[in-house]
Amino acid sequence: MQKLYTSYFRKLLLLAGIILFTTQVSRSQATYLPYSYQFDQKFNAEIYSVNNSFHSALKPYIIDSVLNKRYNTLMNLGVDSTHKSWVYRKLFNEHLFDERTKEYTFYADYLPDLQLGRDFTDKITTYLNTRGYQLGGTIGTKFSFYTSGYEDQGRFPTYYQNYINKIGFVPGEAYDRDYATKTTDDWSYVTAIISYTPIKELNITLGQDKTFIGDGYRSLLLSDNAATYPLLRATATVGHVQYMMMWTNMEDLYAPKYDDFGNNRRKWAMFHYLDWSVTNRFSLGFFNALIAAEANDKGERHGFDVNYINPLVFASSLGPKTPYSDNVLMGFTSKYKIFDKTAVYAQLLLDRFNETDAPKNTGGYQIGIRGADLFKVTNFNYLFEFNTVKPYTYSSPQVISNYTDYGQSLGDPLGSNFKELIGILSYSIGKFDFQGQVNYASYGLGANGLNYGNDVTLAFPAVVQTGSTGQGLSTKLYYGEGLVSYLINPKYNLRIEAGALFRDQKNDLGSAKTTMLTFGLRSTFRDLYHDF
Repeated sequence: MQKLYTSYFRKLLLLAGIILFTTQVSRSQATYLPYSYQFDQKFNAEIYSVNNSFHSALKPYIIDSVLNKRYNTLMNLGVDSTHKSWVYRKLFNEHLFDERTKEYTFYADYLPDLQLGRDFTDKITTYLNTRGYQLGGTIGTKFSFYTSGYEDQGRFPTYYQNYINKIGFVPGEAYDRDYATKTTDDWSYVTAIISYTPIKELNITLGQDKTFIGDGYRSLLLSDNAATYPLLRATATVGHVQYMMMWTNMEDLYAPKYDDFGNNRRKWAMFHYLDWSVTNRFSLGFFNALIAAEANDKGERHGFDVNYINPLVFASSLGPKTPYSDNVLMGFTSKYKIFDKTAVYAQLLLDRFNETDAPKNTGGYQIGIRGADLFKVTNFNYLFEFNTVKPYTYSSPQVISNYTDYGQSLGDPLGSNFKELIGILSYSIGKFDFQGQVNYASYGLGANGLNYGNDVTLAFPAVVQTGSTGQGLSTKLYYGEGLVSYLINPKYNLRIEAGALFRDQKNDLGSAKTTMLTFGLRSTFRDLYHDF
């Protein structure tokens, strides 16, 4: 193992040890909830109630007193305890394995995710063949653990397959082992975390996972769009203030390699997020991120910087620039519950605010509204959102320092240089779920060999273009998707699901359409995106 890698993790583990052994002991219980918009939106009524000051922006959630009642309801939806047959109980009511004692709990499930579809535009039969597992549990009242893994084969519609072929990576998941065929894909995907809650005010999580910051469907600050990454995350909640510090190790597919093994270049990412619930209705958040290359393009190692473990928000932003081109971003979030169960929310992203080299004043913003029980219809949830990001945002003078992991944006899937509108309606009645989504986006692609600031995997050029959002090859994206599902077993979200998708991307080079229907037996809570 490389010396710098070892040095960093020694410091991180030392910090974790200090936190663990300097906290007081009390009894508390924490349940980890893997993040998925489709599932998490079912908590809208509780999260956006004016009767609490729940910290809603930082995900995945740790189930607490605010969410516990609704969580138990969802986990027992339609459960029929009168049936004694083992096969019936395991198929419809229970985890495959479920052991609960005073000292520990343990559960495990087999997770099928099987889909068959037809792309009528390109006359392609698509499929997804996934065999997965999840297992989790608690030890005592302070430790919890969760892991999931998936072995996948699939074939996707043309626009999605083209993206996989371009980067050799299944978006948000893992390398395509069947990359050479260009028509089918083979990959694996794993998450694993250990969570420690020594007191109810503090949670420490170590493992391989994703993090999402914001109240929207998208996040411009830190999203779950990219692949999982090793992380150490400490979250403290004291009264109306929640503070998160996270240290991660990521990889880059595009940075020039300098060793004889051809390994991906690595980079370190540090994040701070502070959320202040000013009142039950109003909250403010402050975000800071720093991307640091493990080494520069010549293989010269990056020295240790105290800002990598500095617990103060913005400290890394205010520090001096280094010759290794650390990439620093700053952001703000806000939320106001205009009615009970309804909130407006916003994000502001600032990039390169303290640099002298071009391009300057990059960034973006988000504004949206979401809530529950639309038109006073129980379990009718909704979200409407606008996002825009200026050209060259997230990029850095060196590719290795771009705001990406495995070549995918840590913000919006559209990268930068775009404007986007999203609307989502979701309704649940009994075991049936209905969801409809429409997206419209306008963005500028690269043209004539020039970088106009959309592709965040590129280093920003020495001479930039005008800097107006949408510059370059003007492109419009129309996207619509509808899903209908019937829940079979709530414990692992096993459901029968049918879907319809329409996508049309237009510019001066032509139109690329996708019209398809899908049907499948699906499970898991993972969040994967196809709307780009």
